[in-house]
Amino acid sequence: MKNLFATRWGIIGVGAFIGVMAALLQYWGNPGNMGICVACFVRDITGALGLHRAGVVQYLRPEIVGFVIGALTAALIFREFRPRGGSAPIIRFVLGAFAMIGALIFLGCPWRAMLRLAGGDWNAVLGLTGLVAGIWIGTRFLKNGYNLGRTHKFAAAAGWVMPALMLGFFLLMLLSPWQEGAAQSGVLFYSLKGPGAMHAPLLVSTIVGLIIGFIAQRSRFCTMGAFRDLILFKQPHLFSGVIALTITAFITNVIVGQFHPGFEGQPVAHNLHLWNALGMVLAGLAFALAGGCPGRQLFLSGEGDADSAIFVIGMVAGAAFAHNFGLASSPNGLGPHGIAALVIGLAVCLTIGFTMKQQS
Repeated sequence: MKNLFATRWGIIGVGAFIGVMAALLQYWGNPGNMGICVACFVRDITGALGLHRAGVVQYLRPEIVGFVIGALTAALIFREFRPRGGSAPIIRFVLGAFAMIGALIFLGCPWRAMLRLAGGDWNAVLGLTGLVAGIWIGTRFLKNGYNLGRTHKFAAAAGWVMPALMLGFFLLMLLSPWQEGAAQSGVLFYSLKGPGAMHAPLLVSTIVGLIIGFIAQRSRFCTMGAFRDLILFKQPHLFSGVIALTITAFITNVIVGQFHPGFEGQPVAHNLHLWNALGMVLAGLAFALAGGCPGRQLFLSGEGDADSAIFVIGMVAGAAFAHNFGLASSPNGLGPHGIAALVIGLAVCLTIGFTMKQQS
């Protein structure tokens, strides 16, 4: 049976659905220009678990749970659940950590960069420029033999670890639900103000996340892959989905009154142009070296890819480091140690790119 989601119109439809739903999730309560941001939402989950104590970004985002479980459901139905891993896991962990640090210097993942642009935040242009530059650098390494090695088949139980973790987190949320005015409920932490305190209804967010996880797994939707394929192979297939996401989010924002163009006063953003660009250079390079954007890594972890699960855990560690040690930016500007983290991250990722090659 033909996979319609993998066709040209299928990937356009997936991108369009994500764009519309992201804008509507913002309208229904998620933070401004952040209807869906994989990096920011993983950061919020990290805070909800108490791994960082930045009180304005703590909420167990059900969209992320939905991404993994939706992808798992699709993989099981279409017999694509293939537990595998063993391809330089420690390198993937490090790449995940620095990808998160770069994204939090910019304040958004590739998805949010598109959504910020669609909401009128012109600072996103600098972020997208840096993202493409980072991915381009990654493609140079790919052309010169960069390779993290083969994956190997694992026992089925290994493929269930990340879905089980996500289901466990969701159960914690049901047992320790958000309560008005409470910074902690049971074992989970909740923001009382800031972006962490802004969220769409639980049921709506969960359903949207499940659907996106399902259709993204079927379509292989990936923002990093879209730019990589365009640069390396002049192949616009995945890129058409990214364009559809941006256009439909823009149209939806205009309809619901969420389009506010300009550089100043944008929600959860700063206008330090150089650092917006360089933060996403680091993130884009890490995504390229790891083989997928953060959304794609979550979808792959849902279909049993332990290497992608390690990358996601690296993102959690990166979020904890970023907010515990002053690496993350805020609307007020860079964190006190953000520049140092950026320089170290670029040095580490470049070293990985130069040294990780397939041995003959």
